[in-house]
Amino acid sequence: MATELLVALIHLNLAAAGAVLAVLAARPLVRKHFGPEMAYRLWLCVPIAAAAALFPAAAATRIVPPGEGPHFDPVYQASQGLMHAPAGTLLGLWLAGAALAAAIIAVSQLKFLDMARRGLAGPAVAGVIVPRIVMPADTDARFSVEERALIRAHERTHIDRGDPRTNGLIALAQCLCWLNPLVHLAAREARLDQELACDALVLAHRPGQKRRYAETLLKTQLGAIAAPLGCHWLAGRSAHPLEQRIAALRRPAPDFQRQDIGAFVMGGAILLAAYGAWKAQPLAPAEGMPPDEVYVVHEVHHMQAIIVAHHKPALAVPPLRL
Repeated sequence: MATELLVALIHLNLAAAGAVLAVLAARPLVRKHFGPEMAYRLWLCVPIAAAAALFPAAAATRIVPPGEGPHFDPVYQASQGLMHAPAGTLLGLWLAGAALAAAIIAVSQLKFLDMARRGLAGPAVAGVIVPRIVMPADTDARFSVEERALIRAHERTHIDRGDPRTNGLIALAQCLCWLNPLVHLAAREARLDQELACDALVLAHRPGQKRRYAETLLKTQLGAIAAPLGCHWLAGRSAHPLEQRIAALRRPAPDFQRQDIGAFVMGGAILLAAYGAWKAQPLAPAEGMPPDEVYVVHEVHHMQAIIVAHHKPALAVPPLRL
């Protein structure tokens, strides 16, 4: 049981890593041609590819003829090697790492909530099951009436789209895949794309307020503690994500035709990710396939000949008589 769980975790992480690399390569073009919403939805390829890697693999249909040796498949050889590894110990270490990652997220969330109670955090959305908007204590002094309306519209859009629950699932994926650096990179970039998509949706209903929206972004400061379970106004502590968000405000929104094409492209990408992750698994033994090849040596006395026959469990190979 422990071996099967360990193999499933490894296959899941490999599939997720491949999907992350593909999305990172494709999202700039998708964002440019089809808008930030499609670039954000493209991250669906990662969990779908990871889930597809857990489906039963295709059965092998090719049997290597005797004398040629087994087919060399690195993934299959690695999977077979796991059968002899201390799976229980490795799985225990993996679960301990996942528990530690969950504890780190919980501590960060508690710190954020403590800052929110003291009026030092926000603008943000805190919580997963019952998300709520968090505003700093000096909101009225720092922002005008119009700016406060834009901030609340932004955070309300996050809640209406279900982004806090999505971020909860992202945090869960980071815990399960704590040893995979590409998953942590994907979590950061996906949340940035989430902010860009939310910005675009807010401004779609307020096309004349791009300048004020950009000025409001520049005036907001979250502080050193982000909300790991929720949505926060800035996508990171450095200036780079903020620059990306402001630059994205200058791009025109895609028309309906491009949105339809983008949806079609995204659907194809998701199907390709799922099929590729499933197909990349090592082949499962076909039903009725004989086990590992066993060679039986029959030596005939009084003759200078040794005959090697391939032994199949279902068929008895009689010794050759000369």
